[in-house]
Amino acid sequence: MTKLSVNINKLATLRNARGGNMPNLVQAAKDIQEFGAQGITVHPRPDERHIRYQDAYDLKAEVYTEYNIEGNPIEKFVNMVLEIKPTQVTLVPDAVDAITSDAGWDTITHKVFLQEVISEFKRNEIRTSIFVDPVPEMIEGAAATGTDRIELYTEEFAHQYALGNLNGVDPYTESAILAHQLGMGVNAGHDLSLDNIRFFKENVPHLLEVSIGHALICEAIYSGLQPVIQEYLMKLDL
Repeated sequence: MTKLSVNINKLATLRNARGGNMPNLVQAAKDIQEFGAQGITVHPRPDERHIRYQDAYDLKAEVYTEYNIEGNPIEKFVNMVLEIKPTQVTLVPDAVDAITSDAGWDTITHKVFLQEVISEFKRNEIRTSIFVDPVPEMIEGAAATGTDRIELYTEEFAHQYALGNLNGVDPYTESAILAHQLGMGVNAGHDLSLDNIRFFKENVPHLLEVSIGHALICEAIYSGLQPVIQEYLMKLDL
């Protein structure tokens, strides 16, 4: 079964809109795990417009499933991850002012930098994953960095699927097979939803984990958090 890690950034956005502590992120993380999710993901950014760095520390004691911290490995982020020691760190090449992640790493251009960062995390026994586009050269470049896993950036798949182009999954299928052959685990995330997750799971082999936030939280507004999590789990249990 592919694990479901719930990204709680959007809950932090809601909290920050009014100040205070509603919704309470720590309690939400506890509830999400009780509802069956196998992981919690956070993605703090330098401006802390949703997840704050302190949130990442506060959640450490309460996440008993898998704890995944995503972000651009600037110095502050690297130091935080080394202090918290989550289950997994996912490196994402976000620009400082990015609204959301919009591209994977150029693993060839940034090979040396990624090797240095990844080796430091692995010395501290933190599993590493890097965000990549479904391009063979980038998958091969990822393997050269020493990363444990890749996370396939799935926005283009979701866009093509919504247009009815089912062949849009093909690059992801091929990338997952290649990554597995090169000894890396395969994660995926970005714009995956209840509409497309089963098809993606059926067509992308070796899929260890999906990280889903925006769609899941939006769907939960209508159906409730627990039912939505349960529905994702059923669609992933193939």
